[in-house]
Amino acid sequence: MTLLLLLAALQGDTATFTIADFRFASGETLPVLRLHYRTLGRPERDARGIVRNAVLILHGTGGSGSQFLSPLFAGELYGPRQPLDTATHYLILPDNIGHGASSKPSDGLKARFPHYTYADMVAAQYRLVTEGLHVDRLLLVMGTSMGCMHAWLWAERHPDFMDGVVPLACAPTQIAGRNRMMRGMIIEDIRGDPEWRAGDYLQQPRGLVAALQILFLMGSSPLPLQRAAPTRDSADAYIARWLHDRLAAADANDMLYQFAASRDYDPSPDLGRITAPVLAINSADDLINPPELEIVQRLMRSVKSGRFVLIPTSELTRGHGTHTVAAAWKQYFAPFVASLERSREAPAPPGRPGPRR
Repeated sequence: MTLLLLLAALQGDTATFTIADFRFASGETLPVLRLHYRTLGRPERDARGIVRNAVLILHGTGGSGSQFLSPLFAGELYGPRQPLDTATHYLILPDNIGHGASSKPSDGLKARFPHYTYADMVAAQYRLVTEGLHVDRLLLVMGTSMGCMHAWLWAERHPDFMDGVVPLACAPTQIAGRNRMMRGMIIEDIRGDPEWRAGDYLQQPRGLVAALQILFLMGSSPLPLQRAAPTRDSADAYIARWLHDRLAAADANDMLYQFAASRDYDPSPDLGRITAPVLAINSADDLINPPELEIVQRLMRSVKSGRFVLIPTSELTRGHGTHTVAAAWKQYFAPFVASLERSREAPAPPGRPGPRR
């Protein structure tokens, strides 16, 4: 199957799961929380009726589940005999709270929207999977950037619910140092603009431009930008086009909430609770998760069955965005998924229990 035919076939099923009177960690409630999602493939159940082939894929800050239909991701993973072949796997791609077509401040509540955290987002994901899709087991939870952090929380809060976890482009600890400072700049660029009007602006405040500029720097890497814009004029045109496109789709309240949601994230104290195998992947040119800090290497010692892979800078890597360039890490990902499937199907030795369910 050619890439174009594969991508044309990957429309999947889209729907919205609603939760009545969803209560957030802040104590606030939303009468109706909408979670938009897309699924690819079909669930397969074993003799006991347990789903065996479901994979939950979680997006990053400001993204949506549709980003995982891009050729860079889907073209490497979803096709025949690829690691997440949609003929044999059931893929779940949600838009998380505050993102995409799910409930978010720009729907109308603006700054009166409940102040959600990553814990709220994971709780809603779990209810989508179990109550909305009636999936009682996940082969894999994987996520990029913010979704990477969600994957760590899934591994701790639901340790027996999945066979494996692949967090891409994050660290399993509280956000501090330059990472937190950059996020604080984004929030202050929006809140500090008089045109923000405590979230009740009539048009997007100018501070949104500054916030997007910080976001651009956070996610970028010198090599791909030099290739894409090797002259003065092309560099000027590149950033102007990027800002124009992002401003057309961005909302200041949505962006502020998205970055504020990470404020209390810190899975580091409970890493020892994780029982599923973990393959954590970062890239060496990631400004948000710089390898010289060696944070992930140190914390992985607390994970019972964990491996950390640092992807070297190359023609394939794209800074923080390497998380969606599957060709850069597929060589590690494919054997990991295959090992989960072999472990799941292996018969139990005499006198010993079977694989963990």
